[in-house]
Amino acid sequence: MLGEAYQDLKYLLNRGYRKSYALEFIANHYRLTLGERHLLARCVFPDSWIKDVKEKLLQPEDLKGLTLAIDGFNVLITIESLLEGKAILCEDGLVRDLKHQGRYRLNERTSHVLKKVVSLLRGLDIGEAVFFYGKNVQKSGIVKALTERALEEKDLPGRVHLVKSPDFELKRFEFVATADAGIVVSARGVFDIPAELGRRMGLRPTELFNLFSRQFVP
Repeated sequence: MLGEAYQDLKYLLNRGYRKSYALEFIANHYRLTLGERHLLARCVFPDSWIKDVKEKLLQPEDLKGLTLAIDGFNVLITIESLLEGKAILCEDGLVRDLKHQGRYRLNERTSHVLKKVVSLLRGLDIGEAVFFYGKNVQKSGIVKALTERALEEKDLPGRVHLVKSPDFELKRFEFVATADAGIVVSARGVFDIPAELGRRMGLRPTELFNLFSRQFVP
């Protein structure tokens, strides 16, 4: 069922239909669950988008000396989803979460995950890490302080900002770390922190097509 829905959605997306309209039609037709709808919304794209994004994906060796703008809560949610086995490698090559939790919630792993992120970036010798967090998210001030502490401990040049709209700020940078499609589309280069960190930790996201019956895989 999900495989058939995927095929139909791809057909419509490749012919220029807006995803929200196409997905609503397909999901209603196949009576998909909320989880299945979320999966297709997050991970299925027209072929033109897939080509464009894969050309933007940065490899670790590309980051030396660059200023990297980081979508803080997006990265944290995805890494924690990866740790919980709830992350998926989407069609465009980016890892995204499937928790559908909405806003980030501070937890006992936050500090540890931030230290892992900063350590990774320090090892890649980036020029500067610029973190953005939504200031309206509960306890975002604590997350900001934890990020600043991690930057200081790892001696990584960086800044941390609490802002009203992280998306708006991130779109001003050439190189970003996010899986948010609205930001990716305007970036010159995109680095997938959760994917690289997961690779180094031996954690692999679920691959999209493994969720479908083989008979439906193109």
